[in-house]
Amino acid sequence: MKDLRGLYYNPCMIITIQEKQFDTKKITQLYPAAVIKTGYENETTKVSLEWLDSEAKGKVEVVGFGIFVHLGEEEKHEFIFESKEEMDALAGQIASQLKATS
Repeated sequence: MKDLRGLYYNPCMIITIQEKQFDTKKITQLYPAAVIKTGYENETTKVSLEWLDSEAKGKVEVVGFGIFVHLGEEEKHEFIFESKEEMDALAGQIASQLKATS
């Protein structure tokens, strides 16, 4: 998994994620996560990949993986995938865009 934390980027750049454009100065959170079932009906929640790897082995049902983009508290975008490999590919594309202008 490409680690998106710690990348330095130009605060006035535009990145594209699956044909959606985002102004990086408006992004308040950008992170990968696993989506798991909570055990209550069809409810799901996001958990960190680190927690999934270290604490949850065989204890939860993973339903997908995603990249999540928050633009303040009001606007949130989710890019959900069936496999971690698909999510990793998108994370790599995002990292490349951020590195290209740093």
